[in-house]
Amino acid sequence: MAKRDYYEILGVARTANEQDLKSAFRKLAKDVHPDKNPGDKDAEQRFKELGEAYDVLKDPQKRAAYDQFGHAAFQGGSRGPGGQAGGFGPDFASSMSDIFDDLFGEFMGGRRQRGGGTGRERGADLRYNMEITLKEAFTGKTAQIRVPTSVGCETCSGSGAKPGTRPTSCPTCSGAGKVRASQGFFTIERTCPNCQGRGQIIEDACSACAGAGRVTKERTLSVNIPAGVEDGTRIRLASEGEAGLRGGPAGDLYIFLSIKPHEFFQRDGADLFCRVPISMTTAALGGHVEVPTVDGEKTRVKIAEGTETAKQFRIKGKGMPVLRSKMAGDMYIQVEVETPKNLTKRQRELLEQFEKESHKDTSPESEGFFAKVASFFDGGKG
Repeated sequence: MAKRDYYEILGVARTANEQDLKSAFRKLAKDVHPDKNPGDKDAEQRFKELGEAYDVLKDPQKRAAYDQFGHAAFQGGSRGPGGQAGGFGPDFASSMSDIFDDLFGEFMGGRRQRGGGTGRERGADLRYNMEITLKEAFTGKTAQIRVPTSVGCETCSGSGAKPGTRPTSCPTCSGAGKVRASQGFFTIERTCPNCQGRGQIIEDACSACAGAGRVTKERTLSVNIPAGVEDGTRIRLASEGEAGLRGGPAGDLYIFLSIKPHEFFQRDGADLFCRVPISMTTAALGGHVEVPTVDGEKTRVKIAEGTETAKQFRIKGKGMPVLRSKMAGDMYIQVEVETPKNLTKRQRELLEQFEKESHKDTSPESEGFFAKVASFFDGGKG
């Protein structure tokens, strides 16, 4: 019986790229995997057929030979890519195991490290939350933090073994960290149950760390916070996280910054906004007000005659520094005219006198609005 076209088996076009092939194989192989279809010979044959097709098409050299010569490239006396004669050779089951491990490692209990077990595992990444003031974000600072974490055991130098001894190769997996079991046509690799995938066992554990190669300790670290950082900024300290098991590499430490609300300023990127209440007389007659700046100083702002509520004044370059640059944002002063309260008799008399002497040019907007209102009702539009 003639063999089916490999592209047809995977259901892809002849122009399919590597990702298309991988996705097609993953989707089809899950459905016919022998573990999901125990005792089903058709499913086993179908899975074998899928693996054979994917093994050829995922390899650029094999695929080129197949595109040119078809199945003949791997049959009879011809030699396929790499000079191997006839079919796929005796290591096809092994290559199928590699394919299966690449695509379904997570499905079968997590990906495993290649290259044999070393007993060493990377330490976990750690998170540290730090709150700073807006002024500290403006100027930058160097902070000292204390972090409880796991560090390498000094007694055993991180090996986990009693001083004077060392870990030995696992007899169950011969140091590979995984064992193979044949199931019908193929071989399934699983994590070694004796060493849990480490490839090594410790016969005499270090008493200081109980064989882990690390102990818990509080460390003091210096963190450089650059000027201009924003709320939510993340700073990475490489290899300052949890120590790895049995001498493995350390994880990283991530500093997450939050900025305390400020009494006067609201921040928008590099710009700062400050709400400043002014008296009615200052708004009407004009004048000057002194306002604070984020660096703790103060600046003088001129208020023009006739200033109204919500008027903004821009102070160039008085905002936050832009991270990793020499630029800075601006500061915006937004005034709010305050209505007088708790008037004395004399003040009331003066305001009443002012009201009597007012004309349409004194309050043009209100005069214009109420004139339109009167016209609106007089015209019968109400």
